[in-house]
Amino acid sequence: MEILGARNRAAFSVLLNLLLAAGKAYAGYISGSRALISDAAHSASDVAASAATWAGLWLASRKHPSFPYGLYKAETVATLVSSIAVILAGYEIGRQALLGSVSIPDPSVALPAAVLSLVISAGFGLYQIKAGRRLNSPSLVADGKDYIADSLSTAIVLVGLAGSMFGLVLDRWAAAIVSLFVFRAGGALLITALRDLLDASIDRETEREIIRLVESHPAVSRVKQCLSRTAGGRYIIDLDIILRTPSHEVADRVSDNLEEDITRNFPRVVMARVRPHFRQASVITRVRPVESRDGTPSSHMAMAPWFMTENFDREKNRVIDRKFLKNPYLDAERKRGFLVGKWLLERVHPDEIILQERHGRTAEELLKEAGVRLTVTSGTPDNGLAPEPRPG
Repeated sequence: MEILGARNRAAFSVLLNLLLAAGKAYAGYISGSRALISDAAHSASDVAASAATWAGLWLASRKHPSFPYGLYKAETVATLVSSIAVILAGYEIGRQALLGSVSIPDPSVALPAAVLSLVISAGFGLYQIKAGRRLNSPSLVADGKDYIADSLSTAIVLVGLAGSMFGLVLDRWAAAIVSLFVFRAGGALLITALRDLLDASIDRETEREIIRLVESHPAVSRVKQCLSRTAGGRYIIDLDIILRTPSHEVADRVSDNLEEDITRNFPRVVMARVRPHFRQASVITRVRPVESRDGTPSSHMAMAPWFMTENFDREKNRVIDRKFLKNPYLDAERKRGFLVGKWLLERVHPDEIILQERHGRTAEELLKEAGVRLTVTSGTPDNGLAPEPRPG
């Protein structure tokens, strides 16, 4: 639906540019205003640019097996075509201004046409930019900026026409100044298109936000590498992550969940690939539900008054740190298991939960889904060596 909406706006832009070009050309011809005719040539070049935008958006919605990453760069190619058209228009305007004949136009016809053109170009340009940003379409944004450049050039034409009312020969110089505006706009569009075509990475702030999202997952130790590129205003992300779990089943599940989380939280990401790597940490965090601070195990995790957390050194085979956390949701009447499981994931980031017995309730399933290992053991840990649990 977004592609369809963008295509409709681009198609309307083609029609509007045709009307503006025809109106300016007619008014410039009968009034003898070279600047207004040059401005008409600018609008005429925008017709080709807008048509390229529409074609790019149409092609971007197509699917083909030869392009597994999609045809999103069709919009970038359209932007490149637009930039070339605008640069050529600037050249033509400048050439006519410097080499053309000198005359004073009739402002009675040219001035009202220029004012109307200015209002239409500026108004539609702002509207197109807003719509392009909402639809994540760089081509529509570029098209809107082109309208703004057109309105600025028309404003210069207005100054030249105002001068002609007092007998000043400003029409020629107004056309020359218009060419500078056009060259600047075309150059900016060209740079944008080339960055996309050369696979420029996404902006650093968005990349950091994606990395923070991934590293907030309790099963992820860190992001090893993040590669990204732009594709017609969309993003493609390739991540290598280090997981705390050695389980391939958990790794696949975590990777799938992260890919969904990235595309859901960042709408401009059209493809996210997460590749897991494994690292056995020397120190892991264990959590045990207990009845009291003496370490008496609790048989129900969500209903446990306390949680005992231990940092366990795998190489030295001993507990190096132990503390107790009070269950903040012990008296919760609804969703207690969900709240406890979510709290443990966010507050403790456990690698392993040690239980007296498995019940398969909400908290346990939530932790298991997040990649936390659930093990079953009996007895109470001593103050030195933690008991070695058996898999549950």
